[in-house]
Amino acid sequence: MENQKELLLKMRHSCEHVLHQAMAELFPGLKRAMGPATEEGFYHDFDYKGKITEADFPKIEKRMREIIKTDLPIVREEIPIEKAKAMFKDNPYKLDWIAQIEKKGEKATVYWTGKPGEKGADVDLCKGPHVDSTGKIGAFKLLSIAGAYWHGDEKNKMLTRIYGTCFATKEELDKYLWMIEEAKKRDHRKLGKELDLFVISENIGKGLPLLTAKGTAIRKQILDLENRLEKENGFQQVTTPHIARSEMYKRTGHWDHYRETMYAPFGIDNEEYVLKPMNCPHHYMIYASRPRSYKELPIRLTEPGTVYRYEKTGEVSGLLRVRALTIDDSHILMTENQVEDEFRRCINMIKKMFTAFGLQNYYVRLSLSDPLDAIKYIADEKTWEKAGNQLEKIVKDNGLNYKKAKGEASFYGPKIDFIAFDALGREWQMSTLQLDLFMAKRLELTYIDEKGKEQHPVIIHRGLTGSVERTLGILIEHYAGAFPLWLSPVQVAVLPISEKQLEFSQKITQILAENNLRAELNGDNKTIGYKIRQATLQKIPYLVIIGDKEMQLSQKNPVISVRTREGKDLGQTDLYQFIEKLKSQIEKYL
Repeated sequence: MENQKELLLKMRHSCEHVLHQAMAELFPGLKRAMGPATEEGFYHDFDYKGKITEADFPKIEKRMREIIKTDLPIVREEIPIEKAKAMFKDNPYKLDWIAQIEKKGEKATVYWTGKPGEKGADVDLCKGPHVDSTGKIGAFKLLSIAGAYWHGDEKNKMLTRIYGTCFATKEELDKYLWMIEEAKKRDHRKLGKELDLFVISENIGKGLPLLTAKGTAIRKQILDLENRLEKENGFQQVTTPHIARSEMYKRTGHWDHYRETMYAPFGIDNEEYVLKPMNCPHHYMIYASRPRSYKELPIRLTEPGTVYRYEKTGEVSGLLRVRALTIDDSHILMTENQVEDEFRRCINMIKKMFTAFGLQNYYVRLSLSDPLDAIKYIADEKTWEKAGNQLEKIVKDNGLNYKKAKGEASFYGPKIDFIAFDALGREWQMSTLQLDLFMAKRLELTYIDEKGKEQHPVIIHRGLTGSVERTLGILIEHYAGAFPLWLSPVQVAVLPISEKQLEFSQKITQILAENNLRAELNGDNKTIGYKIRQATLQKIPYLVIIGDKEMQLSQKNPVISVRTREGKDLGQTDLYQFIEKLKSQIEKYL
């Protein structure tokens, strides 16, 4: 019996067929390319000499509803290649797909909407699957229109793509559409500009974000949290350069597996160098710099190191997909019997970090090797099986909710990725823990065991967040820019009502800063209403208002009036009591 996910994918695929049937009727001469169902809905690529815009969606949707209401049967038919070529002789995109099917030695399959061969029945080359009839398609909505290259290749013709979605019920559709609108409001690129957190400058280059003072303040809080967790758990912070000899990456195997994302090599003193795409080799060479004993292990080396990876122009997106990313990277080198304890240590660190971030809902993806794709991986099948079983046991022993992902392992070992849900229920891949049983042997990294023999250490690759830039982008969207107090770039806005209170307000701001609170004084010659609106739009957690009354009451201790960014008036309070309250809030959150 099929599950709800499988049924939904069928429904969306069938809805996509209804879409291109309606479009073929409404826009004569249109050539269909392809269009699958997706995790979010469906899309359809087509070639049309005229122009189709989102303004055409209502009439397309109207025709789609008519087709669905007719409850036409959706029928699969397997046909010989020659018949398929004849059936789609006027469509170069279908002939392209047919040629690929022929190379595989397979027969072509088509799906009819309506009785096969009858007048008015629609047919398309397709593998399926589909629901039995159009009447079983649920609530749908066309969402947007964009350009897309055929086969995703920039050398091919640009086609037009229509995105849509479909759900079993109208209630589910409405909820999804609400989420889309809410996601637009939370878009970190929009909020990043409005809140002055980061800048994308064409003069610097695509995928190279510049964090402003406010964005850097949040980044510092993230790294400070990680640094505290690492100190508590015995990590040693190291610093490594941004370049290395390309020969090093050839030795590790990264050159073969990551070459497409590495930047072009350059020469120094007749040797070939590259911008580092990862920190691993640098850390290994620190370990290898002197003899090691089992008494020293585990050695936990960590670095918030910036690395450089090529992302295609169309895939670069704000802080989520960048070309320069700071990985909060660690490599733990240990004996085999220390593996489970070290994984437990790292898992507990990640849990504490997620709690601080307010990301309480998450699961783990256990990525294992695929024996059928042995070329991708180092070492033998038995070693992979042993490593995979060990990692699955660790996941279970630590009570983690997990899903298996066959074939998603790194080339040197299985891994667990933490997938967090944000405030809208969207999934984000964040922390990663990777078990590496091979690299130490490959690089001849050793330690002397208790019997005086050389052994190769086991390695854990640990990324606490994945990348600091991506984490900042995720948190912007999770909180819609209204960060918790400990993360807010400005925690307190000091707002004098007039210039008469400016000097006193400067003292208040200084006292807040001396108590390690990030305070910002707005001494502009504007009305207090304007200042409050500006501070609220900047999503500053607390607004301290200073007027004549506050100054009169401040003969002994400073008195302030406080309100929140949500508009709640907390009234007058002693400044130092307010400071202690904020410190207490920060400590509880962390």
